[in-house]
Amino acid sequence: MDVKQFDTIIVGGGSAGCVLANRLSADEKCSVLVLEAGRPDHWWDLFIQMPAALTYPIGSKYYDWCYESEPEPFMHNRRIYQGRGKILGGSSSINGMIFQRANPLDYERWGNDPGMENWDYAHCLPYFKRMENCLACDKDDEKFRGRKGPLLLERGPATNPLFSAFFKAVQQAGYSLTDDVNGYKQEGFAPFDRNIRNGRRLSASRAYLHPVMDRPNLKVETKVLVTKIIFEGKRAIGVEVSKRGGATEKIFAKEVILSGGSINSPQLLQLSGVGNAKELEALGVPVVHDLPGVGENLQDHLEVYVQYSCKQPVSVYPSLKWYNKPFVGLQWLLFKKGPAATNHFEGGGFARSNEDVDYPNLMFHFLPVAIRYDGTSPSGGHGYQVHIGPMYSDARGSIKIKSTDPTVYPELRFNYLSTAQDRREWVEAIRCARDILNQSAFDPYNGGEISPGPSVETDAEILDWVGKEGETAYHPSCTCKMGTDDMAVVDPKTMRVHGVEGLRVVDSSVMPYVPNANNYAPTMMLAEKAADIILGNTPLIENVEFYRHNKNS
Repeated sequence: MDVKQFDTIIVGGGSAGCVLANRLSADEKCSVLVLEAGRPDHWWDLFIQMPAALTYPIGSKYYDWCYESEPEPFMHNRRIYQGRGKILGGSSSINGMIFQRANPLDYERWGNDPGMENWDYAHCLPYFKRMENCLACDKDDEKFRGRKGPLLLERGPATNPLFSAFFKAVQQAGYSLTDDVNGYKQEGFAPFDRNIRNGRRLSASRAYLHPVMDRPNLKVETKVLVTKIIFEGKRAIGVEVSKRGGATEKIFAKEVILSGGSINSPQLLQLSGVGNAKELEALGVPVVHDLPGVGENLQDHLEVYVQYSCKQPVSVYPSLKWYNKPFVGLQWLLFKKGPAATNHFEGGGFARSNEDVDYPNLMFHFLPVAIRYDGTSPSGGHGYQVHIGPMYSDARGSIKIKSTDPTVYPELRFNYLSTAQDRREWVEAIRCARDILNQSAFDPYNGGEISPGPSVETDAEILDWVGKEGETAYHPSCTCKMGTDDMAVVDPKTMRVHGVEGLRVVDSSVMPYVPNANNYAPTMMLAEKAADIILGNTPLIENVEFYRHNKNS
């Protein structure tokens, strides 16, 4: 395997790349090379293996690309930080470990686009099932859930009394509970599935890649930056790479698959001459193929924390104190138990903020502590919060290179809060969260709203606060969308890039619309389905009835 000629090169060892590496290398006749720009995901690295340590790798240049948007005009011209995993396993090695499939109607929406009929829910469900082993499910759940896949899923225990109060409060506010947000009925509130097994993070690389690393036809290289796709005419024949120390080389393959994610994949296409011809020519990039949709259609989820002080000492705040951290860490090291063995996002739910939407447009994550992603606690004591934001905003942005230097980050423009729908649903979201958190179930705990606080009440005040405090939920997507229209980048039947040969894209960038969920599970499903497409297997399909809200009921 020392030769620099492979059957398949996978650019990116993240969530999608790990699935592809596993499935494609199962054919011992196919040589597969995975190239990851980030570091290895060592088993001894506490920051990525300890679930509660997730605040450490996010924002660290050793684990995270640490992108920032251009100044966002509707958010007080703030640059919005956008973390992306720079490590084997990609963002699955640094994310919040929340496993959400999205609503079946998200995939019905995908399937309604021209040429996308094989991406409806019936065609996606079997791939969700194939990838997972849902430990909380039994045979009665097998219509919707998988029990034999490589990705083991635990369900959050949600035993803290604040979770009990939350689930009572949502019912008092008029919402329902559901047995499983990833099953028949997503709409409602319940404990969440998570990518944790025996107190350790279970990333895509740990589930899919490490178990097959000894295959002789599979090679994985880390700390290798792919700088360009090599074309012969309009056929991709390999890649140029830069290795640690500055050495460069060319590696050739029969086929190149981009799995760098919604930022890196369009960036690499543009650097290689595939994109909007006028924009590439202006930068001096030789145009291989004019494909104006590359980098367009950028979508994401913006979120805020609605935080409350807690009157009783029942939150997990004490585990954050410096003098308790040694004991919490030792408990995890010795037994893989305690506050460090959970992501703390153990429950939440999905709701509709108005009767105009067909399925939930809001997602709630409840947390039994008041804390930010960077680990700071604004309450200075016991508290709790919900993370909330609209799930399918009609705001659209873009990702564009601004230099021919592959180490120069592209320009990210999300255009958060730029549409009337987005602004309306943000006001609804905050009012829904407040309505839930001020129900009588919280009376024993409610010490008052910390953020946004009682001074933020009118629609204008709410939007001003969201503009000042809103953060990404880390779900950028859709920048190389599948489809057949003029702005489509990828053929949904083959995963090949339109207009060129020997080149496919398989990652969250090919989604046509961001789903109403954390993007990890949909990305893994997409990669499982794409693997069957690439291998020429007959697509799986399962027609089942799922919950649909009756607006007239």
